[in-house]
Amino acid sequence: MTATIIRKPLFDGREWTFDTLSRTYDAIAEIAEKDLGLDTYPNQLEIISAEQMLDAHSSAGMPLMYPHWSFGKHFVQEEKSYRKGYTGLAYEIVINSNPCISYNMEQNSMPIQTLVMAHAAFGHNHFFKNNYLFQQWTDAGSVLDYLEYAKKFVAKCEEEHGSPAVEAILDAAHSLMDHGVSRYPRPQKPTAREQRARDEELRMHRESTFNDLWRTVPAKKGKGEKKEDGDAKGPALDMNLPEENLIYFIESHSPVLEDWQRELLSIVRYVAQYFYPQRQTKVMNEGCATFVHHYIVNRMFDKGLITEGAMLEILHSHSSVVYQADFDNPRYSGLNPYALGFGMMQDIQRICTEPKPEDEEWFKEIAGCGDWRGVLKDAWANYRDESFIKQYLSPHMIRAMRLFSLADDADERHYVVTTIHDERGYRGIRERLARSYEIGVVEADIQVVGADMRGDRTLRLQHTVRDRIPLSERTRDEVLKHLRQLWGYDVSLIGIDRETEKKVYETRVS
Repeated sequence: MTATIIRKPLFDGREWTFDTLSRTYDAIAEIAEKDLGLDTYPNQLEIISAEQMLDAHSSAGMPLMYPHWSFGKHFVQEEKSYRKGYTGLAYEIVINSNPCISYNMEQNSMPIQTLVMAHAAFGHNHFFKNNYLFQQWTDAGSVLDYLEYAKKFVAKCEEEHGSPAVEAILDAAHSLMDHGVSRYPRPQKPTAREQRARDEELRMHRESTFNDLWRTVPAKKGKGEKKEDGDAKGPALDMNLPEENLIYFIESHSPVLEDWQRELLSIVRYVAQYFYPQRQTKVMNEGCATFVHHYIVNRMFDKGLITEGAMLEILHSHSSVVYQADFDNPRYSGLNPYALGFGMMQDIQRICTEPKPEDEEWFKEIAGCGDWRGVLKDAWANYRDESFIKQYLSPHMIRAMRLFSLADDADERHYVVTTIHDERGYRGIRERLARSYEIGVVEADIQVVGADMRGDRTLRLQHTVRDRIPLSERTRDEVLKHLRQLWGYDVSLIGIDRETEKKVYETRVS
């Protein structure tokens, strides 16, 4: 005979205490580490109020964020919506840092605290630590130190130069934030202290080499002078053009900014770079965290560690998170990244354990291998949304989510269904969906191509127009005004069609 082990539930009811949280955390950690084999940073859990959660959520999810009026505006908007019952609050916020900090809302019931600990402290935490984009572009060990430095620096600038002057620079920098990242070179990872030392060294170098006399000397073109990239006015300076990181270029070469203003740009650029991996992994990051919390709470229920009532509350919240509204539903706002990511990861588990003949044809390397944990951890480590969908979206998932694609041609009066559920259609849908998550396609390709530093100092930008989709004129012109403020002189923007290389439009802000 074998003895049956009956375990007492970790908690009974909705109320929580710190002792209950600690016991439940330990049980979650055991399953996460010994069963799933997750590799995480040390965890630091913080309990905050609803107002603090609103404040943190309004500040780009960073409780240590520097102050800016736009965060207050978002706070007021979200608070009104929350108080009127139009929207709910995030159950948690998690920071990609070492230790990994999770902010849980004190109003959460104990079942929800269980859910969010599994979701954030282990799901997101594992993804942050192991995904190649986060390893390449962020330094989890120094981000909190840097944000603390940034917050103090902005406050110091407000004292010395006044809030309006500081906000003017931050407003302009925020308008360029999506174009303030470096996508291709592999960056070094200096600590916050090393970064500040480098910035100080750069500032001293600028002061020692700056010569203001060139401002008053008329530009002359001599024989054999090298022309600036694509510019017929004046000799070239070493600017490594074209440059896609607009904030970095302005920070490095603007003729009018003072050192403290350049440092503000550097801070905004750092924050933009910090969020760059998250913009590319929304489906994978949330899918990983959702899959992890779903697996862990089910294992806890199987072990008798949580009650049926607690499980029902957890599943109700989980179902709300992964709910996918139909295209004709008023709540439809595109594909839910939680639903897509979680569905694909469950599908990978199914393919590894119970494959169908179709799966064996599409996924020969993993179909029936049984090691779904290893396959998922490999995907979490080595893919981003676009490549993950291109590699793992199966015909089964396409049918389950009823996906199809439409041709949207501006010259045609009607949409045309271009792919259906057949062999060719599955591959076409997968390709089109993956492309919609490719950040290089979704975001406008705008680069600095010239700066007439020896003439009228016009800054020249080029927009590579894809699929004949232009920029919104209103927002385009407003952003160019901000750019003109930072540069100090005229800014021109030309749109070039990617396919024909013909000029689509040209505008200038003086």
